[in-house]
Amino acid sequence: MADKERKDNKNMLPPRGPRPNYQIWVILGLVAMILGVSLFKQSGDLVEIQMNRFEDMVKSNDIQKLVLVKNEEQVEITLKEATLKNAKYKQELERNSPLGGPNTTGPHYKLKIADNGKFQDKYDQIVKSIPRDQQIDLRIEERSDFTSVLVQWGFLFLLLFGFWMLMRRMTGGGGPGGQIFNIGKSKAALFDAESKVKITFEDAAGLDEAKEEIMEIVEFLKNPGKFTKLGGKIPKGALLVGPPGTGKTLLAKAVAGEAGVPFFSLSGSDFVEMFVGVGAARVRDLFKQAKEKAPCIIFIDEIDAIGRSRGRGQVPGANDERENTLNSLLVEMDGFATDSGVIILAATNRPDVLDSALLRPGRFDRQISIDKPDIVGREAIFKVHLKPIKLSKEVDTKKLAAQTPGFAGAEIANVCNEAALIAARRDKKEVEMQDFHDAIDRVIGGLEKKNKIISPEEKQIVAYHESGHAVAGWFLEHADPLVKVSIVPRGIAALGYAQYLPKEQFLYQTDQLIDEMCMSFGGRVAEDIVFNKISTGALSDLERITKMAYSIVTVYGMNKEIGNLSFYDSKQSEYNFQKPYSDATAERIDKEVKSLIDFCYQRTKKLLNDHRNELEIIAKELLQKEILFQTDLERLIGKRPFSHQTNYEKYTNGQDLKKEETNKEAAGFGKEDAPSPAPNPVEDPHAAQ
Repeated sequence: MADKERKDNKNMLPPRGPRPNYQIWVILGLVAMILGVSLFKQSGDLVEIQMNRFEDMVKSNDIQKLVLVKNEEQVEITLKEATLKNAKYKQELERNSPLGGPNTTGPHYKLKIADNGKFQDKYDQIVKSIPRDQQIDLRIEERSDFTSVLVQWGFLFLLLFGFWMLMRRMTGGGGPGGQIFNIGKSKAALFDAESKVKITFEDAAGLDEAKEEIMEIVEFLKNPGKFTKLGGKIPKGALLVGPPGTGKTLLAKAVAGEAGVPFFSLSGSDFVEMFVGVGAARVRDLFKQAKEKAPCIIFIDEIDAIGRSRGRGQVPGANDERENTLNSLLVEMDGFATDSGVIILAATNRPDVLDSALLRPGRFDRQISIDKPDIVGREAIFKVHLKPIKLSKEVDTKKLAAQTPGFAGAEIANVCNEAALIAARRDKKEVEMQDFHDAIDRVIGGLEKKNKIISPEEKQIVAYHESGHAVAGWFLEHADPLVKVSIVPRGIAALGYAQYLPKEQFLYQTDQLIDEMCMSFGGRVAEDIVFNKISTGALSDLERITKMAYSIVTVYGMNKEIGNLSFYDSKQSEYNFQKPYSDATAERIDKEVKSLIDFCYQRTKKLLNDHRNELEIIAKELLQKEILFQTDLERLIGKRPFSHQTNYEKYTNGQDLKKEETNKEAAGFGKEDAPSPAPNPVEDPHAAQ
């Protein structure tokens, strides 16, 4: 069986590519030869002189032979052997010699002339004053120089040769992908038994559910009889959907490493070109190659580049080329001529913009959602990325997973790398837990700027601002537990920050959202209470509060005045400029949002006034130490007045959260209807008016 499988895989291998041609080396050799001959000729040329010096040579009786080359309009001068020994000639001629030796045969000098007849008359006048026995006869010749011909015509020959080579490549005689007429060929990279991807499903940690779906496709390719004997058909395609960095491409690479069949990989942008019709041609060529190698897998990354909805929000005919590419893809995926054995994997983080025809069963039978990992998944991802790193024994993956809520796989990989770089910067032999804490701070808050000059007044404002956040969150039941508060400047504009661990929950109640708003108000309220002034430092807090307030009123239907209405449209276009409500409703919404925010402000102000002592204690401690942790707050103002454990505390203490969930479900509670702890009584915002 194994031999048969190896034989089948061998038969599926594509033919070897063409041998490398050496035409470029031939061209380079010709260029080098022409340039060499030209340089040799130039360097070995005769020494050019003027008419005055020629007259001196004639009158000094230094010349043995004179030749007038009529077609070159120059006179070649050969000196006597005795004259060559003269120092004034010897040094000059040796310098001009290409080999550094003296030229004994000649000619040695040349004289450029404008007119042959005038030169002869001039020469006759010169020799009149010289005795007859010292006069040298002027010989007249016509000749052709081979090197001159080669230099003059060599480049023309080279140009013609290059043109011939270009035409040969254009007509398909060159290597693949190098021809101009091959622009319609697919750019897909092929991975097979020879160029096998080394990534396996073990490297794709934290994606258990998605891996099960994908592994079924791989299993079908490896053992199709297991499914076909029951009448099942292989899925035509699977769409990997999820936020950036969650591991969509990594999962596809794992499929390529596990499948054992040819794997074509390309990006959605590879179909797009400046020429009309190229995208559709490349789609047809891709599927042609895939059908020849079937069974195989095609992976299209970022498919939203060509799979956007046709005609939505666009002028008709605005992007016909992309639509033609999409139409060609739709036909190839499920047309009349569709062959079995070709599975399509695609990845995108924008499933909302994809065309509905692309998403229907028969094209993409499965949509595999890859969300950000939970606390258990993050621990598994940490274990994968920590394998090549030299770790200290104190490093606990459970704590790291608990301290990174909302982190995707790519961000976790970045944290591990940053920790290793920080440890190397500190000349450590092992990466310690502190390095990971600094790396998480670096990723969340930005680069620490210890040398940033801040005035004492500003530092005091920042300290009270962050203390306000810390105290408000400490005494609000549903606020996220505080991990760290700092007044060390980070990033571009942040002068301080407070780090919390958000609860990993999917449903939020009204009192929970109001507690979050009050905690965000803590900084602005603390400034108001202590200094009777406010600053611009609460910009990000106010932005968050405003968005949350509008969501409560217009999205989640949690406001009594507006009622159970949601103006959120998940399928709305980016270019939708119409509001789904009237101007009167918009005015009521603004009023209710303002009322809710005012209520949260007054509630936070009352809370901080009641705990003014704790606010002062934390602010003074911050000004001294600049960084405070959860243990420091427990030491300074006591433990939080709430007994229930957070997911962070449960997981770090070794409790199995998934087992706990299973027990709840067995007792008759689902995730959505599990009893929540009794909320802290929150006054109605309208009652405060």
